[in-house]
Amino acid sequence: MTTPARFICIGTHHKTGTVWMRKVWRQIANEQGIHAMQVYRPKRLADLPETGPAILFNWSSTFPRQLIDNPAARFIHIIRDPRDVLLSGMRYHRVAGLGNEKFLRETRDEWNGLNYQDHLNALPDDHARLLFEMAHKHDTTVQEMLRWTYGQPNTAEIRYEDLINDTDCALFRGVLERFAIEGLDIDGAVSAYWQNSLFGGLADQGNRSDRVALHVNSGKAAQWMRKLPREIAQIYAPRYGAALKTLGYAENDDWVDQCPTAAELQAA
Repeated sequence: MTTPARFICIGTHHKTGTVWMRKVWRQIANEQGIHAMQVYRPKRLADLPETGPAILFNWSSTFPRQLIDNPAARFIHIIRDPRDVLLSGMRYHRVAGLGNEKFLRETRDEWNGLNYQDHLNALPDDHARLLFEMAHKHDTTVQEMLRWTYGQPNTAEIRYEDLINDTDCALFRGVLERFAIEGLDIDGAVSAYWQNSLFGGLADQGNRSDRVALHVNSGKAAQWMRKLPREIAQIYAPRYGAALKTLGYAENDDWVDQCPTAAELQAA
């Protein structure tokens, strides 16, 4: 007999919809009385409920192997175009509250004793800031996306770009219907998803919390085509072109020529 699915596991990466998914699934948990918790280490698995559903989070998609192999577990794994992750990350890390992101508070001698955020803001221009971001938090995030094991039958692989255009909630509903999590009210879950989406309940900027506003600029896909300077793209492609290909975002490096030059961005 097939083991009923009880655990819905939400895996994201930095700047791939983490705040969005946290709000969605926390609301689902609260409204439906479902146990919810973060799971990064195997010892947390001892806290799983013996019956009924549970919502499990891992914001770097580094779930313990024991959970991935659990026949009652289903996974939603979300990635995003790394080029947009770079742009979004640099912008957010300049203004983010230090209490929200531990790495932003860490200081290094090589940064003259400054923390990540202060060093980023001390750089002379966005060219330097994008290069710094690329070499640090961005690299960590891309490597996490590459380390994930793709093609697992218990997993729905979802791109942020598809979620942000899921205005009829058909993609989200379809995943939940396929997973058939025991004890999860799908209609209620879809309602929470819509309420916490930029195309739904958060379409009015006045409905966004301060933290959501910090994270979100426009939320649109392929921002790199309008905002990534070609001079940065020319450096990015040799470093991460293979990653873009592996993740399915670019077949080659021809995309570099689609980026506006720094002069064009400045004149816009």
